Amino acid sequence: MKYWFWLLFILMMPVNVQAKLITEPVEYKDKEALLKGYLAYDDSFQGKRPAILVVHEWKGLNDYTKKRAEQLARLGYVGFAVDMYGKGVVVKDHEEAGKLSGVYRNDRQLMRQRVNAAYEVLKKNPLADAANIAAIGYCFGGTAVLEMARAGINLKGVVSFHGNLETPVPAEPGAVKSKVLIMQGGDDPFAKPEQLVPFQEEMRRAGADWQIVIFGGAVHSFTVPDAGSDPSKGAAYNEQADKRSWKIMKQFFKEIFPVAEPQKETPA
Repeated sequence: MKYWFWLLFILMMPVNVQAKLITEPVEYKDKEALLKGYLAYDDSFQGKRPAILVVHEWKGLNDYTKKRAEQLARLGYVGFAVDMYGKGVVVKDHEEAGKLSGVYRNDRQLMRQRVNAAYEVLKKNPLADAANIAAIGYCFGGTAVLEMARAGINLKGVVSFHGNLETPVPAEPGAVKSKVLIMQGGDDPFAKPEQLVPFQEEMRRAGADWQIVIFGGAVHSFTVPDAGSDPSKGAAYNEQADKRSWKIMKQFFKEIFPVAEPQKETPA
């Protein structure tokens, strides 16, 4: 008899809807270029929250970039994976990736314009706190978010993972509004040590709040599992550097955003 009483009691209790990760494609434009980004958020968090742009590697918007947006969503942010190349553009190989990314490396104004189009879309999202937006980027994407900082886009912070630090359009004094976090592999052959000193001088002239973290033993693409495990090739995944850099990024976000962590809804 007691068994049936408790079973009936449990069945009559209010049922909470299981919180879940929500993802959706977002089409937008940069002038005439049609783009298709990827939005991710966790519906268990309340109201508006800080939002973070995620700019892809030279291979374009792929599953890796989407995964990073989803990871940020699970932390309570709105994650928006940017499309730099255009809706439906699929990069087949390194040669094609080099050609596509080269267009933007050689035209930094176009790079800034294209990534700013995604920023404007994210600002208008009803869940995004427009006053608290940051940007992270990987390789090519790291370069892109640094160009956002140099352009004076109103971001709380930018994080570059194994990105190129050089630019033909250095920041003007007072232009950099966002805090800047650089994370590089100590043995990255594509981000040579001689880039570091000019970058530091540029940031000093701009009056920026910047920091550089260098991971010993890591080469290019140290956060990307698909980069393989052979550092002698110049690009390889490094699990330790990947985990450490993500942890440092999370601490950086706690510093730059006014609330340490977005608040989850209290269960009924």
